This record gives sequence, structure tokens and C-alpha cells, in this order.
Amino acid sequence: MRALITGGAGFIGSHLAERLLADGHDVAILDDLSTGQLENVPEGAEFYEGDVADQDIAREVRELVVHCNVVFHLAAAVGVKLIVEEPVRTLTTNIRGTENILRAAAIYQRPVVLASSSEVYGQRDDPVPLHEDAARTYGPTTQPRWAYAESKALDEFMALAYTTEYGLDARIARIFNTVGPRQSGRYGMVVPRFAVQAVTGGDIEIFGDGKQTRCFCHVSDTVDALIRLAQVPRPMICNIGNPQNHIAINDLAETVRGLAGSDSPIVHVRYEDAYGVGIADMRHRRPNIDKAYTELGWEPKVPLDEILKEAVQAAKTELEVAR
Repeated sequence: MRALITGGAGFIGSHLAERLLADGHDVAILDDLSTGQLENVPEGAEFYEGDVADQDIAREVRELVVHCNVVFHLAAAVGVKLIVEEPVRTLTTNIRGTENILRAAAIYQRPVVLASSSEVYGQRDDPVPLHEDAARTYGPTTQPRWAYAESKALDEFMALAYTTEYGLDARIARIFNTVGPRQSGRYGMVVPRFAVQAVTGGDIEIFGDGKQTRCFCHVSDTVDALIRLAQVPRPMICNIGNPQNHIAINDLAETVRGLAGSDSPIVHVRYEDAYGVGIADMRHRRPNIDKAYTELGWEPKVPLDEILKEAVQAAKTELEVAR
């Protein structure tokens, strides 16, 4: 099998590339290196630099698609910080880039695994696990977070529309919080950010009251689910996350601090102070993964304590290298 991975120099994409190569498949990567890193590209993968949202690259995209057996579309704007600072880029990348990929895949009838996000579920004030058919509730258009959520929802709508109208074989992965090696905290990702703050002795900054809850899935489990989803012989939407690794952000900060052996103060920061604007937050985000279990034969394996120990060790290693 030959796979094209857009965003393959990024966090999840690079791990997916490594796994596919290890399994004996050929891999081509398309990435503009805006948030991905060239050093993330594994040996053996073909690398092409380019922006999926750029209309001038449409021909190159078609060339890459026609020579592959499956497309993993992971290229997207990532992180709340980027969404707030560059809203136009967020919308353009997520919407136009996805349309370029879907159009090429439809022309050549190549299956697509589209990386969507748990953000599409919108505002949640109760901790009930979210299933794929759950209703969505969003805030006003003046809140930049919902622009990102809507863009990912529109990606899904487009994939479903191309499936209905042009016979595209699209599988949609709604990915919940994923953590692992090579993830950076500079775009707001909470686990690596907490780990670095704890290891360096700085304030561990919790945005908001810290009572919001999240679930954290290890990237190796997420990659396994994406590969299984690519093998399903029909279009579908599927949650990918670890409902067992469910924790309040206040407790997450305390746990990371303890694992780091740190005495860093834990402080609460208003969203306005963290991002310069008010950010609506999802209070709870926990997936129902029954569909992944029954349809993919998948369930996550890495427990939260192992994920957090790995993150703390990565932060310590990074600090030692910097010295």
C-alpha cells in the first residue's frame, strides 16, 4: 500500500508515517512546515513541501493522490493560540485545504481518512460521553473558538457531500485530545505545557477555573485507530479517544507536578489574559467509543499515568539538551 499523509510532518502525522513505514507500506508526506517540523519526517518517507490550501498546488496534489492507495488528511490549523492569532489562516487551511484534497480523491476514487476534531460537538456543560450522532451546540460567531469548530464540522459536511454526490469513500475520525512524543505546548496543548512548566519550575498555568474535564489518548493508540479506520470497507464517522483517561484540569496539573517532583505554583489565568480575548471553553469532552470497538475492533491501551510520565520525561530531556 502507498499512503499520502497531509500534515505528515506534524505530531500525529509523523507518528502515523512511522507506523505505516514499519508495517512495510510506502509513504508520501505533504506538509507546509508551518507547524510541523522537517525533523519529524521519518527516514524512508517521500517529502513534498506545500500548502494544501494553496490553489497553485492543486495539480501537485492530484499527482500525489493518483499515485497512492489511501489519503490520510491530517493537515489543519492546530491549537487555540493559533486559532485566536490567525483566524483567516485557520479557516482557509481547514476548509479550502480539505476541499482540495477531497476533490482530488473524488476524481481518482481514492479513499480518504479525514481527521476531524471533538471540537465539532461544541459547548458541553455535562460530562455525558459523546456519541457520533450527538447534537451540536455552538456559541456566537464572535467567539473565535467556534470558528475552528465550525470549520472542522464543515470539513465533515464536505466529506459526506462528496461521498453522496461523487461516490467518494470518506472515513471521518473525530479525534479527542491526543498526547505523546513530539507534541509541543507552544500552541496551547495542555499536557506538554504543564510538563515543561513543572520541570522548569515556572508557574503551572491553568486557563479558567480548572474544573473543565478532558480525556487523553496516547498517539500510538490514535494512530492504530486511524489505520484500522482506513481498512473499513465503507464510509463512516468514528470517535477516537480514551474515555478512561478522564480528568479535571486542576487534577491534571497536580498530577504532573507530582510526577515531576516539582514545587511549581499552580495558578489560574483568565482566558482573556492568556489569549487576549475571551475564549468559550467546552466544560467536558469525553468520547463514547462503542462504535470504534465494534466497527474497528479498537480500544486504547495506554493509561494516563504512563502518558504523563512520558511527557514529564520528555520535558526533562529537552531541558537537559538545552543546557
